[in-house]
Amino acid sequence: MTDPVEPLAAHVLDVVVKAYDIRGIYPSELGPTTARGIGYAFGIWSGASCVVVGRDMRPSGVEMAGAFADGAMAAGADVIDIGLASTDLLYFASGHLDMPGAMLTASHNPAEYNGIKLCGAGATPVGVDNGLVEIAAIATRGELEPAGAGECRQRDLLDAFVTHVRSFVDAGRLAPLRVVADTANGMGGYVLPAVFADLPFDCEVLYGELDGTFPNHPADPIQPENLIDLQKRVLATGADVGLAFDGDADRVFLVDEAGRAVSGSLLTALVARTMLRRSGPGPILHNLICSRAVGEVIAEAGGQPVRTRVGHSYIKSEMARTGAVFAGEHSGHYYFADNYRADSGLIAALIALEQLSEAAVPLSELLAPFDRYASSGEINTRVADPGAVIRRVAAHYGELPQDHLDGLTVDGGDWWFNLRLSNTEPLLRLNLEAADASAVEQRVSEIRALLA
Repeated sequence: MTDPVEPLAAHVLDVVVKAYDIRGIYPSELGPTTARGIGYAFGIWSGASCVVVGRDMRPSGVEMAGAFADGAMAAGADVIDIGLASTDLLYFASGHLDMPGAMLTASHNPAEYNGIKLCGAGATPVGVDNGLVEIAAIATRGELEPAGAGECRQRDLLDAFVTHVRSFVDAGRLAPLRVVADTANGMGGYVLPAVFADLPFDCEVLYGELDGTFPNHPADPIQPENLIDLQKRVLATGADVGLAFDGDADRVFLVDEAGRAVSGSLLTALVARTMLRRSGPGPILHNLICSRAVGEVIAEAGGQPVRTRVGHSYIKSEMARTGAVFAGEHSGHYYFADNYRADSGLIAALIALEQLSEAAVPLSELLAPFDRYASSGEINTRVADPGAVIRRVAAHYGELPQDHLDGLTVDGGDWWFNLRLSNTEPLLRLNLEAADASAVEQRVSEIRALLA
């Protein structure tokens, strides 16, 4: 007989339920009891006869994935356990098997964290706007008696995933590029060698050993300091390109042949142009902190650029509504309609390598047509009352065009900025773009004075 599922306290869930997923410090904020309760609630909410579960390499992963699976089985669902997986492998499994899924990961967060990313059957998004609030509410009920006793079985989907990822490129067009990949002891060290096996690349993997304590550097490639080792190795080996993956390997950032970091906007523009050439005219999505150049490139390639809010659940829903074949985020997430509208750093990386192979020019030259403006990067500021600060900034620029699609976006003509509240941390995030670095510095100083 399956043991009763302990109801979770609302204040516990308030700490760990984020806009797109569930995340917290293990085990003080998010431990096996919470994972079991969420697994049960997910099983009840989805009404599925079977769910698929994967986990990353964090030391708590086995216990947490087991607890989640036990909760789902208490709700009457069977569980397909795919074991170690990148998040895009879990999304592939959900789409391939057409069943809801759960990935036990805290992505780029430090070792003391763990988390749960959920999706519906077919890798459909689950966030606060489409199911996560209801799942949390079920988990707090006091009558969590087992609805049944499902069974768990293991299944290896890595080979099927490799075939799927490779289907996005023509392997015959790939050149023997020299590639360095920094997988930061994360799940990229598991999936990338399998995808690259037998391809013509000369690929060196940095920190490929799976180690959820992250002994070399944090698995957060959006932070410049975490690219230093990769940049040095690209230069030392004369590599054509560097690839940097985050902890669950759903994001990728590039480093060019000169060791310079490539923004997510430039890769979004490259992949968007490629997808439009393949699919023909149609909508392409980009989130509102992408460079203005992204929308320009999409339009020049015959597409219709569509601005979206930041975040995967919003973007996946908008892709379904518009029929877009691709969407990109400045933060390194790249979504493909033929990948169940889910994001995959590996697919984006392979497409970039195919384009680099065909162009037969250095990566910096390939990307130069998209590098049109200077950017501040993301500047994070802690403030006591974010709403009041955003209102103050909006009033200051009241004569300029504004929108509130996600936070505040102000269009200054030859410059623009977005100021929004983080969905995962108590921060205001500023992204600003202008014609040159001097203008960026001037405008950032101007706005920072308003944040104080």
